[in-house]
Amino acid sequence: MKFRNKLIAEFLGTAGLLMVVVGSGIMGENLAGGNLALALLANSIATGAGLYALIQTFGAISGAHFNPAVSFIEFLWSRLTLKEFLGFSMVQILGALGGVWATHFIFGQQILQQSGHDRGDFRFVVSEVIATFGLMMVIALSGKKNVHATPSAVALFITGAYWCTSSTSFANPAVTIARSLTDTFSGILWTGALGFIGAQIVGAVLAFFVSKQLAK
Repeated sequence: MKFRNKLIAEFLGTAGLLMVVVGSGIMGENLAGGNLALALLANSIATGAGLYALIQTFGAISGAHFNPAVSFIEFLWSRLTLKEFLGFSMVQILGALGGVWATHFIFGQQILQQSGHDRGDFRFVVSEVIATFGLMMVIALSGKKNVHATPSAVALFITGAYWCTSSTSFANPAVTIARSLTDTFSGILWTGALGFIGAQIVGAVLAFFVSKQLAK
């Protein structure tokens, strides 16, 4: 598969993921009548369903990472070269930004925003370590017996992690950057975003070493 096509797939997939995350957050909040649990339910189900569809669509082309942390683990596993890792990460971030801005446009919102949702408490940072560790473990090990199980396992993990982590499981640096630029239901204040990204790197590295040990 041509590297250019992989980059296009990663861009489109990450953009699509952010449209699902942010768009369902906006729609859920608009329709929930102030019921935050209902809004989160809509957001989590839509995200899980959309992620599964995107993985199935682009998985055979690029591996459907849509996440610099996933690409980093693939680099550590020697499944990506440094050039591929850097290229994937760049287009994932650009795709995430494009997805957020496109979502703002179709929902009639101001295109350029900055989130005011403060998620900067240390407990949220710890939550992101756990969420990212869990996601990377699912990606690394869920397909050992049946590789076709991984897309559904990843989608179901994210759906569940929305509810069992206090941070609502961003688990993705590109998603975190983009969500700092939306002042909607799924946003995050940029000061908290920096801590989230650091936590995601820590969680991914921990998962790399643990999954490597368990896979022996």
